[in-house]
Amino acid sequence: MGKTLYLECRSGISGDMTVAALLDLGADQQALEKALGSLPVQGFRTQISRVVKAGLDVCDFDVKLDQEHENHDHDMEYLHGHSHDHHHGQEHDHHHDAEHPHGHCHEQAHEHAHPHGHRGLPEILEIIDKADITDRAKATASRIFRILAQAEAKAHGVAEDQVHFHEVGAVDSIVDIIAVAVCLDNLDITQTVIPFLCEGSGTVRCQHGILPVPVPAVVNILKAHAIAVETTQVEGELITPTGAAIAAAIGTSDRLPRRFVIQKTGIGAGKRSYERPSLLRAMLIQECSAEQDEQVGKDVIYKLETNIDDCTGEALGYVMDRLMEAGARDVHFVPVFMKKNRPAYELAVICDEDKIKELEQAIFQETTTIGIRRIRMERSLLPREASTVTLKEGELKIKRCVLPGGQVRYYPEYESVIRLAQESGLSFQQVMDEFRRVSHGGGTA
Repeated sequence: MGKTLYLECRSGISGDMTVAALLDLGADQQALEKALGSLPVQGFRTQISRVVKAGLDVCDFDVKLDQEHENHDHDMEYLHGHSHDHHHGQEHDHHHDAEHPHGHCHEQAHEHAHPHGHRGLPEILEIIDKADITDRAKATASRIFRILAQAEAKAHGVAEDQVHFHEVGAVDSIVDIIAVAVCLDNLDITQTVIPFLCEGSGTVRCQHGILPVPVPAVVNILKAHAIAVETTQVEGELITPTGAAIAAAIGTSDRLPRRFVIQKTGIGAGKRSYERPSLLRAMLIQECSAEQDEQVGKDVIYKLETNIDDCTGEALGYVMDRLMEAGARDVHFVPVFMKKNRPAYELAVICDEDKIKELEQAIFQETTTIGIRRIRMERSLLPREASTVTLKEGELKIKRCVLPGGQVRYYPEYESVIRLAQESGLSFQQVMDEFRRVSHGGGTA
């Protein structure tokens, strides 16, 4: 059946954060290293380690690039400053804000003799096709890159197959996205819930200059895929184009189940240093079954309300009857005092959503009100079933309800009590007393 993943993106989302969170969730590290080792790409190696961030022990996935492939993606001075001192050497360590790295590092060198250059979508899809990964992982990685290419193509005003740009062609983006696809496949994730993404503000430096946050590619992805975003006070970029593309490609819902159990959690560290720690939390969740929900049903009901101070009692009595006949679950009046100390009644109607239009029309037609309040409410329901109890006067209709813990209660139907009282010549109370005697003795049918 597959598993359901919940991504909590309160610190944004990026490729490396997602890979780290999935590894912390239990994705097989050796399977990932084997997959990355099969890529026909040069200029990188990966390191997986444990770091302490905001006092939490979390996973870090680091793609280390050599001098030729360096893109300064994690260099805070370069991204948000006005100058940058280019380092010299064979390799750049992007681990600027790991905060006390500890544990064992797992490194793997990649020495494929393939020229670099600014890759476009066709070249990247060819890389994915040649990788030693499952078809499902290939499909996921290709989908992420296509979304990213569509967004960048729109931003630059060119066709998708003509996009040759740094962001998509960068080695670390290729590694991050394929790593995400491999980890999702390894965990057997088939559904992903992402309620919203958090983004910062200000500007960020990229290949094309200094751009506002969110950058155009991210904006295009959020718009095209209707992803909800919440802005924060953080001065910086929390959602990278790669992160946005991942969210768009794997997200299947923006709503969590009403009640669920958390089966496992993982936290991935980001590399950029902001006042809000760069952490992405991933959870494997399972929706509660009816048994896990303590046998209490849940649903949504609506309440229609209006205050009336200039309508006769006869009219109000009639409107109650009409509303019940039209499908209202309950109708009642509450005495109230309105402005200018006028005595009045509040009409309250409980109904299902599909009955709202018909019931509001009846209220407008049969009363003097000019406005109706509509309230959506959640409610808890005990399991119930219709049954009967045999009295000496005849069959009495009842409701049988089960409380959490298994206790059973019986409720006589009012109309059925009235019928038996009229047919037997007994009083209403005498029929009720007989019902209590029989029900306490277990005489239900």
